[in-house]
Amino acid sequence: MKALKHTIRHAGRLVFCSAFLAAMTFSSNAPAADKYKVFLSMSYVGNDWQTEAANMVKAMAATPALKDKVDLEVQVAGTDAQKQIQQINSMVQAGAKAIVIYPISPTALNRAIKNACSKGVVVAAYDGEVTEPCAHNVTIDQKQTGTVTAEWLAKTLNGKGNIVIINGVPGTSVDRARTEAAKEVFAKYPGIKIVAEGTGMWSQATAKTELSKILATNSWDKIDGLWMQVGCFTAASMQLEAGIADDKVKPCAGESSNGHRVQMLPPGTVRGEGAYRSIGYRSLSYGSPPYSGALALKLAVDKLEGKDFPAHVTLKLPLVQTSDSKLCKTGSIDELKAGCTAFMPDKVPPGWFADIFSTETSEVGFNAALSGKPD
Repeated sequence: MKALKHTIRHAGRLVFCSAFLAAMTFSSNAPAADKYKVFLSMSYVGNDWQTEAANMVKAMAATPALKDKVDLEVQVAGTDAQKQIQQINSMVQAGAKAIVIYPISPTALNRAIKNACSKGVVVAAYDGEVTEPCAHNVTIDQKQTGTVTAEWLAKTLNGKGNIVIINGVPGTSVDRARTEAAKEVFAKYPGIKIVAEGTGMWSQATAKTELSKILATNSWDKIDGLWMQVGCFTAASMQLEAGIADDKVKPCAGESSNGHRVQMLPPGTVRGEGAYRSIGYRSLSYGSPPYSGALALKLAVDKLEGKDFPAHVTLKLPLVQTSDSKLCKTGSIDELKAGCTAFMPDKVPPGWFADIFSTETSEVGFNAALSGKPD
């Protein structure tokens, strides 16, 4: 019990600290005349995913291939679209050659983006999409994410049962596309009933708060499964804390947080007294890869140098079922290439996202996501 509470408190502290660190302006060494001035424009930063994604962008800018080409600065707007618009306009005035952006809205930023493009600035959105035609988008198929995970949960429950939905950050294209797609699937199963829905902000700590509210009127014995954009680790942890046996934890379709992935490993693979251990958790875990921002930066620089950058780059959706789970013992590039899915608990906290590797961004791996420095 003490170990579990320590784990949850630690995850909460990490989210707070990560948000604080991510909000700080980062800049490479003093800009040289022959460097491209590049900005990373972030919106919401209150979760581990955003911190990892920012770390991987910073690490990519510091790789041997780009460190002498890119002068990178990070700005954070929070959930205020108007502030992000103002920041984008200021970036253009400051001489930006490229802006890599996590957009708070798919449409609200369009005028500012169009203005940037008219000044010759390369604009590349990652994970969340923007609809301005001059911009580039680097994302997974968010609709596919909602569809595949909802289908898995519905079939796992044999088409009937009470489910809980925990969404992401409201207003983003990511949250809307996933949630709408999932609900379309659930609507096809008359036996599936959504008994509660909450806003998780893609944060383990917020998901815990939302689930606690839901459990005030819906006990675990009245819930058959969960669909969570982020929070499967927390949901399992809460059930274990409530005395539910490892093999009776409710199935959950959700994100690629390391805590979730560790719980999916065969029982006994990772031992411990708390929830950050292997229980053979019945799950489908998808990933919205944190390396998407790093790839957007890489492709933006390519375009500045006259190379091709497609209008939309669709990343392969990482999907891991319980039977596919495999432990990464060291986090080496060789292990990542071999398809390991979860890292040892002593290496990363449970809210840390595990889908960090791509052959397209092999310059930045485990250490880059963890520290913001090239591997």
